[in-house]
Amino acid sequence: MADRQEIVSRVTAALEGKPSPVAIHNARKVDARGEQSGYWIVSDANGVIVAAGTGERSFAEACTEAGIDSESEAVLDAAGGILAPGYVDIHAHGAWEKSFDDGPDGIDVARAGHAVHGTTRQVLSLITNPLDVICRNIRMVRDKMASGRPDILGCHLEGPFLALARKGAHDPNCLKDPVPQIVDQILEASGADSQHGKRGCIRQITIAPELPHGLSAISQFAAAGVVPAVGHCDADYETAKAGFDAGAGIMTHMFNAMNGLHHRKPGPIPAAVEDPRVTIELINDGFHVQNPMVKLGFGFAPHRIAFVTDAMAATDCPDGAYKLGALDVNVVDGHARLVSNGAIAGSTLLLEGAVSRAVNELGISPVAAVEAATLTPAKAFGFDKPNEVTGAPIGLLAPGYAADFNLIDPAGWKVEQVWCAGRKIK
Repeated sequence: MADRQEIVSRVTAALEGKPSPVAIHNARKVDARGEQSGYWIVSDANGVIVAAGTGERSFAEACTEAGIDSESEAVLDAAGGILAPGYVDIHAHGAWEKSFDDGPDGIDVARAGHAVHGTTRQVLSLITNPLDVICRNIRMVRDKMASGRPDILGCHLEGPFLALARKGAHDPNCLKDPVPQIVDQILEASGADSQHGKRGCIRQITIAPELPHGLSAISQFAAAGVVPAVGHCDADYETAKAGFDAGAGIMTHMFNAMNGLHHRKPGPIPAAVEDPRVTIELINDGFHVQNPMVKLGFGFAPHRIAFVTDAMAATDCPDGAYKLGALDVNVVDGHARLVSNGAIAGSTLLLEGAVSRAVNELGISPVAAVEAATLTPAKAFGFDKPNEVTGAPIGLLAPGYAADFNLIDPAGWKVEQVWCAGRKIK
């Protein structure tokens, strides 16, 4: 672990440091707008893209205008490698033996584990816990964001407002009905202040809409600027549709921890698929959702599928014994299950792997695969436009967007170099 500790220190220092100008040329650009060979991109000292295009002459001119010496270390020849926007994971719990619930140091470790594989921005998912612990962990994320790191987008609460029948690996003793007083307590911990228009650090919260106060809680969170997500539910079609109409804008990991498709009991999935306002999470590891259903999902909702990892502490680690909150987990062949009942306990997936297998195993186009890991998750929170969290928009390789870059090996789609807001991570 000595090497990893060194990596964590280096990545953390980079993310807490200042951006530098970056100029990359001779790349194969892949983003949601398409593919382009001979592509170049230039960003400034604020970590924002100032110019992009094709042709070496115009690249040299752009470097000069940005004050970048063409012979400096800021200039990189991609040698035909793939240049994609940094990946955005809106649902992950940890990596490298740490969870995002494990305090500031745990966040540093788990973020480094994802960052070196190209996940430049992340919503930190917090597991179901006693309410006081959840609120403590929310405040921890809030404090971490206040330190100025650009990579932490906020937190996602996966619980405690989940259906008991669809709880998955969440502690049943901590599940609750989202009565208004508890919602207020959670929003207060996030720093939300409706009187002054302050949104707080919670980006997303998964809610089973069929709970007694499920729909009212969705409305309450949405009014506070949080994007509620329908998931871990046993809702029928009508109730799920009511949840989206009440303000839910995401479906938490479609197909997992919910009633499935049935021709006489449609359930929540068609309600999400038919609603253009809804971003649909999908875990593309071949285990949570098998390949035919991943491809079906892309056909269902083009441009609305967001790859997520639901990654837990064992991500990028050997098989063995781990924890998910207070619950014991055993990982065998990379698959995490609760020791108590064998329930799937999150994944050990990285977005790097989700994109790679989409292209190389499923035959999904590189543009669609990259879109599912970049622009689509950014859109779920309005981060594809200028906003108070990321400043410059994220999700595309274009002037005005943040300097979030992944330089990728075209053969295996392995991420080789990474920048977040102009900060070199790998």
